[in-house]
Formats: sequence, C-alpha cells, structure tokens
Amino acid sequence: MNTHRGYAKGKKPGNRKKNTGKSRNRSAKVRMNRTIRTGLIVLVLLTVFLAVCGLLSAGGFPGDSGYGRVDADASEPEIDVQLLDVNPYSRPGTQSDGITGIVIHYTANPGSSAQDNRDYFNGLQDSHETKASSNFVVGLGGEIIQCVPTWEVAYASNDRNYDSVSIEVCHPDETGRFTKKSYESLVQLTAWLCVKFDLTADDVIRHYDVTGKNCPKYFVEHEDAWEDFRENVSLAITSEN
Repeated sequence: MNTHRGYAKGKKPGNRKKNTGKSRNRSAKVRMNRTIRTGLIVLVLLTVFLAVCGLLSAGGFPGDSGYGRVDADASEPEIDVQLLDVNPYSRPGTQSDGITGIVIHYTANPGSSAQDNRDYFNGLQDSHETKASSNFVVGLGGEIIQCVPTWEVAYASNDRNYDSVSIEVCHPDETGRFTKKSYESLVQLTAWLCVKFDLTADDVIRHYDVTGKNCPKYFVEHEDAWEDFRENVSLAITSEN
C-alpha cells in the first residue's frame, strides 16, 4: 500500500510543517528589512530637510550667492557717526586725493559687532598694535557706523587708501558670509556712495583686487556672489535715476 497518497512524490507529510516554519521566518525577515528600509528612508529625508532648512536660514546653497535680488535703492542709509579720535594709528586726519573707488572688506573677526570693530580701531591710538581703520563698518544686524569721514584717509586698502572709501563688513562665522541684513545695508551704502562720488558699480572693488589678500573672504572664494553683489549695487543706483 502506498502510504504517501495525496503528497508529491518524494515528499513526506512532515515536510509541509517544516516549510511553513521557514516561510514564516522569511516573512518575518522581509517585514524587518522593510521596516529598516523605511526607517532609513525617513532618516535620510529628515536629514535632507534639516540641511535645507539650515542652508535657507543661512541664505542659500554652496556655490550660490544666496542673496538674490535685493530691494535696495541708493538713498542715504541710516548712519551712526562715531568718528575716531585723530591719531597716527587709525585716523591720521589726512585729506584724500579725491574718491575714485569703493573698497569692500570683511572684518576677519567672526561674530564681532560693528561697535566692537569701531572701538578696536579707536583703541589703536593707545595699543599701537598696528595701523588700521575703515570709513564705515556694517554690523551683523545691518547697522552702519562711520569711523572716518569720506574725505579723509582710512588705513584699510593699502595703495588705494588715498583715493577710495573703505567699508568693513561683520560676519557671523569663519566662512566670511554676510548676514542678509548686513548684505542689504552694504548694497544700499555702496550704491549711495557711488551716487555721491559719481561712480558706477565697476568702481566697486574688493581688498583682494588691490593686494591679492583673501578679503572679503566670501566674495573672493565665490566669484558669482561678488558679481551678484555688484549687479545689486548697479540696480540700486539705477533705481535712483
């Protein structure tokens, strides 16, 4: 008598039970792998989301100026005039030769304020640490402090000290990237100075263009951002005409 009736040839009734157990194990593994994959996908998406949020709050993506079109004009901005004491180290009191350019700098002192930098310049008369200053300093919140009159020499731009106005800009971190408010104030201040001295955006240069120094750092390392800045200045000048 064939005792294996109803089963495939070569298989015993006990095999069905064993296969069922293996199938259950495989199903459990599939579910576990699916759960892990889903978790990883969610983690990746969350990481990307947080990264994008961070980039947007900082003003853009690497390789992109991040500032875009700035709604600024060439009207005179609000300026806090705190002229340095006349001294040989930061404000020699020497009259300029006539302004033919605007030179943009960065403070190279992450997190410092416009007031911090202005006070540092003024303190050089006592510390004798170096000779340095700037006509204007733009702060992290967009505030503008004037340190030296525009008709006087500031110690900022080397060979261009005698025929340019210098602007130092504060920045929050080592990248040298300006905050949105600092950038907007810089555009307006630069445009206003261009109109004041009958200049164009082509007359706006970086400290780097004078000496090769990596200043202002972000505008040197991101040429597209520098060109966008000058375009914004040009548009602001045009809006006044």
